[in-house]
Amino acid sequence: MAGIYLHIPFCKQACTYCNFHFTTSLLYKDELVKALVQEVKAETDYLEGESVQTIYFGGGTPSLLSPHECEIILGSIRKRFLVDPLAEITLEANPDDITPEKLIGWRQAGINRLSIGVQSFDEEELRWMNRAHNARQAYQSIEFSHQYGFHNLSIDLIFGSPLLNDERWQQNINQAITFDIPHLSCYALTVEEKTPLRQLIRNHFINEVDQDQQARQFLLLMNRMREHQYEHYEVSNFAKKGCRSRHNSAYWKGEKYLGLGPSAHSFNGKERRWNIANNQLYIQGQKNQLPQRETELLTRVQALNEYIMISLRTGEGLDLCKLENDWGTSVRLGAEKALERFLRTGLVRITNDQVQLNDEGMLMADGIASALFNEPS
Repeated sequence: MAGIYLHIPFCKQACTYCNFHFTTSLLYKDELVKALVQEVKAETDYLEGESVQTIYFGGGTPSLLSPHECEIILGSIRKRFLVDPLAEITLEANPDDITPEKLIGWRQAGINRLSIGVQSFDEEELRWMNRAHNARQAYQSIEFSHQYGFHNLSIDLIFGSPLLNDERWQQNINQAITFDIPHLSCYALTVEEKTPLRQLIRNHFINEVDQDQQARQFLLLMNRMREHQYEHYEVSNFAKKGCRSRHNSAYWKGEKYLGLGPSAHSFNGKERRWNIANNQLYIQGQKNQLPQRETELLTRVQALNEYIMISLRTGEGLDLCKLENDWGTSVRLGAEKALERFLRTGLVRITNDQVQLNDEGMLMADGIASALFNEPS
């Protein structure tokens, strides 16, 4: 199986914390859609004929596309690739873009899953984040989605921000549960360089992120999700049974995917490549059939370390047998040695050769993974 990711680099306004590639100008939206279609045509052979099981419109704010533009892009993909009739086709959408007319159009275009960027149901926090929507629109977007046939929904929530005390965070979680949302992606607020948030902290307008607060709110989240029978199937992702994101799950399993659009990444099992993160250069490159991108051939050690990092973040965990079969007995023995201290402190457990993190271990997933990394020879 394989997936296709489309990066739509447009937003109405810049959120304080965001460091993704985007622009707030829609001036070249039509040209970008044409460039995406051209890239689809040029990359027909990249997935080597594998069936496309998932298509994901990410960004940016893909809900700024009209249903007709979505239909054009999906039509070009179906023409050039073998798309499974039951493929999961996800559109990331901001609450303020979700209207009955758009929902009807998106469904007609073939989109069958929405990932809604709610981030918070709290009015004050949304203003602080500089989100384009308000709390009323956050509620209304979910109600509209249900009303117009979108029941395969995911919402994003952010915890650990300066305004979010534990009570407000509990209210956000409870609201998602009340709406019976089948999938939640929940992220700790991260302060990235070259963002307004970093500048605000640097100029002492707001405090640094409180790591203890973030840890406490993450543990609260995990407990509440468990109480309501959500699977914690990846560090930041929770799903009701049968409602995992098929697209993201394929990433974590190392499946092939083709990334289309400026800054989009692709992976074919052997190498990674990424398009230039510049809209005009991307568009011009597609027009001239001279795409601007970089490529990295994964070494054996890079592939190993990537497996360690990704697998430990999932509910299934790291497979020691796979380590041994794919990279050798010495790699397995080295991993088991590195894991000893985490086993003693109870951060990990090993069951039937599967290394899994407990709740406190999830707080330290990246650190535990790095302790297992192998050095290049």
